[in-house]
Amino acid sequence: MGTYKNEGFEPATIQLLKEECKEDGSSFVYVEDEDDDLEVLNSGECVHVQFVGKHKENEVIYDAIIYTLRLHHSSLVYEMAMEKVKKSFPQYIPVEERKPDYRIDAELEEEIELFLTELIEEIEETEAVKVQEHIEIDHEFEYGISLDVCLNVEEISEEVIEDFIARFNSNTLTLDKTMYSFTNDEPEE
Repeated sequence: MGTYKNEGFEPATIQLLKEECKEDGSSFVYVEDEDDDLEVLNSGECVHVQFVGKHKENEVIYDAIIYTLRLHHSSLVYEMAMEKVKKSFPQYIPVEERKPDYRIDAELEEEIELFLTELIEEIEETEAVKVQEHIEIDHEFEYGISLDVCLNVEEISEEVIEDFIARFNSNTLTLDKTMYSFTNDEPEE
């Protein structure tokens, strides 16, 4: 038996995942993330799963983050707006990046948050951000092969995950190349 640098390629590890999937009656398992930055995981718009698939005729564990196109769009819009906020208010630190000892004047924070909201609305209205379905594959991942999967669905349900895995593993997956923009919960093409 060979020694594997990446456990996601190790046959015994792959077999354990297959058994866990079989036990659950599923083709995948959810990954419990302890990272606070990934609080959106398992919210219905984003999930972290692992499943067994093939790579160069060998079985491998795929470690996949699967999320909606709407979530991807919202993230990019927020990032774009936040860049503009930081240029206008260099002293501002976003809530998610603040240290416990961070202090800001309440009126200034309210002004900045209003500015941020207006920027987000403007970016959405002008459709400055457009997104499409995509998959990013990282073969250098520390555990198996990493997939970053963005799908144009309302919710990442078990049915969506099962369908994605079946099409991915059978090499019949086709991605929608249409560019989308979202505003106020209304999808537009």
